[in-house]
Amino acid sequence: MEQTPSPKQISFKEMEEDENRKTKQRRILLIVNCILLTIGNCGGPLIMRLYFLRGGKRVWLSSWLETGGWPIILVPLAAAYYQRRRSHNPSNKIIQMKPFLFIGSAVIGLLTGFDDYMYAYGVARLPISTSSLIIASQLAFTAVFAYLLVKQKFTSYSVNSVVLLTTGAAVLALHTSSDRPNGESEKSYVIGFLMTVAAAVLYGLILPLVELMYKKSKQRITYSLVLEIQLVMCFFATAFCTVGMLINRDFKEKKRITWC
Repeated sequence: MEQTPSPKQISFKEMEEDENRKTKQRRILLIVNCILLTIGNCGGPLIMRLYFLRGGKRVWLSSWLETGGWPIILVPLAAAYYQRRRSHNPSNKIIQMKPFLFIGSAVIGLLTGFDDYMYAYGVARLPISTSSLIIASQLAFTAVFAYLLVKQKFTSYSVNSVVLLTTGAAVLALHTSSDRPNGESEKSYVIGFLMTVAAAVLYGLILPLVELMYKKSKQRITYSLVLEIQLVMCFFATAFCTVGMLINRDFKEKKRITWC
């Protein structure tokens, strides 16, 4: 004769199934975010460089486009809010971010906007292979700032990566004349190189600052809260670049670009 499962066994089984479902959802979100990050990191610089090769001159516009897609974040935020309403208390707040996180995200967003401009300036004057390798050296700066700000320890893997990428950027700096674009003056090339290095340094600082902000906040960091932080950061970065476009008069009609 079969035994009827007790209420405790049923409850434990439901909890286990719920945890498995959440784990699957986290993995799906992780895979989707990795795919989007890969497409953006690979395709973004190529499209930006193509714009400048075809006669584009608007550096502020290019920097604006790096974070101008921030309204897309509203879609997963709305889905996360709907999920919270169904799974938990229907009185859940739409906005979870507290003032400390908002101010920190806004400041980091302004730094990101400045970093976007320096990166776009470098891409406008350097071959994509050169600028990408220099930007890759940001791992070294990230590791240093992470150690200083959030006390993240060095590992053999991180040290090996930092040494290889930093050495590659240093070797590249010794042979900058060999890959200079046609018609590019030495002064413009050097400025573009230095601006790209500065962008790598600043971005290496931004990532540990975000981690430090997480640690200093008194909130539980959830996926939806991270999306809110990214939304605020991208909004202020875009606002920074929008002001730059207005000052530079990028909204006026200029020479038409040929793409083919």
